[in-house]
Amino acid sequence: MSLPYDQPIADIARYVFHYHIDENDHAVWKRARMALLDTLGCAIETAATSVECRKLLNAGLTETSSPNGFRLPGTNLQVDPVQGAFDFGALVRYLDHNDALGAAEWGHPSDNLAAILAVMDSLSRASASGQYIHTGPPLTMRTLLIALVKAYEIQGCYQMGNSFNDYGIDHVVLVKLASTAVVSWLLGLNEEQNMASISHVWMDGQPTRVYRSRGNTIPRKGWAAGDASRRAVQLALYVLAGQPGAPGALTAKPWGFWSRTFGERGFHFPRPFETWTIQNVLFKTMPVEGHAVSAVEAALFQLRRLGEMGISEPVMQIRSINVRTTAAADLIINKTGPLRNAADRDHCLQYVVALTFLKGAAPDAADYLDTSPWAASEDLTHLREKILLVPDHELTQAYLDLDKKSISNGLTVILNDGSVLPEILVEYPIGHVRHPETEAAVEARFLRNMAYLFSQADTADIMKAVHEDYLPVKDFVDLLACPTATWKL
Repeated sequence: MSLPYDQPIADIARYVFHYHIDENDHAVWKRARMALLDTLGCAIETAATSVECRKLLNAGLTETSSPNGFRLPGTNLQVDPVQGAFDFGALVRYLDHNDALGAAEWGHPSDNLAAILAVMDSLSRASASGQYIHTGPPLTMRTLLIALVKAYEIQGCYQMGNSFNDYGIDHVVLVKLASTAVVSWLLGLNEEQNMASISHVWMDGQPTRVYRSRGNTIPRKGWAAGDASRRAVQLALYVLAGQPGAPGALTAKPWGFWSRTFGERGFHFPRPFETWTIQNVLFKTMPVEGHAVSAVEAALFQLRRLGEMGISEPVMQIRSINVRTTAAADLIINKTGPLRNAADRDHCLQYVVALTFLKGAAPDAADYLDTSPWAASEDLTHLREKILLVPDHELTQAYLDLDKKSISNGLTVILNDGSVLPEILVEYPIGHVRHPETEAAVEARFLRNMAYLFSQADTADIMKAVHEDYLPVKDFVDLLACPTATWKL
């Protein structure tokens, strides 16, 4: 008789297999479709604009094809689901434009779409060809949305009360966890095998946060989630091939995951697994690290004030800018000194605020590149030095409060003559569930992103397809392929 699996492992499996999402909860399904389209738009934007990311796709091999493999959206590649999970994960995340959730841990729940879509498309094609007999759930758009909602929720509930960064562990461990849980279900594994797959996540070595830290921020932060997605698919396939799990992967002493991290107290969950995360995730309307989005909005408000005051060359009149912010923002994006690459710049609050004042508009992804004039701008460097971040207890508590979930920044501008532009505090930027303009802004951004590679008619077909619950996933993915793409990697 096998030992029972640790309770957190069993709880995830129970949720994946037995939690029923209310068919009549229109808000949940609407947000799920919105998240799906937003994530796809991020991938298309990257495929169309990032040479650096395209070099990573299919390990740089452009002439290979995997029969019945995943048709990678925005490209002419067809790859196996393991490679596809990495490739699509990199496309989704590389420009730091996909959705985000902040809490005790922060992360990007949409990263999970990579493993889900790669596996479902590959299974759908193999099943249609007669080369594979599928025993899992129907490979339809409705199943895709169910998997997405549940992956969001698993990652989100873990983020709410568990700070992996306290132990130097990068948040993509939760992408691996959530994706493994839903992918093993999609593959047709039973509940016992699902728990076995999850146990392998906790037995794995986990990436450290060093590639996001001051002085060491590198582009790996843009493909780390793809790497976690790839590993999730691998682990589920290992169990499908007959590999057993370890029931005490968390609690075993002295080698279980908790013995080396969270200790006897284990994990903390403020909420049960339901559908909270998909309904509260922050959509980004600009390629800015999530904790800095409200700072950019506040900077635009202050810039408008300066214009109304009739101040010519307002940036030259600024003595200092004080930013009241959250502890999370202070830890993640408070950077002084040289910024060495695009990954460093897009995770620096001082850079994005200074850029906004100088540019007079929110940053674009190209503004972070080494080739951007802003990267070498002495004016920007000088203004960065005038920006001071101050972590605020009240803002931090509101950020952690699940009933508020604000993601605030307050900007105060002091001019050379000593006059002060009072603080502009933005608590709920566009993209937050509480902001009335979020839905329209997210749709507009999706349309802009899709226009890089698709006609308006093609995009309309894609938007229509997400409402066709019984559409095979392979038919949906076919709408996203670009067979004529001939980029030189």
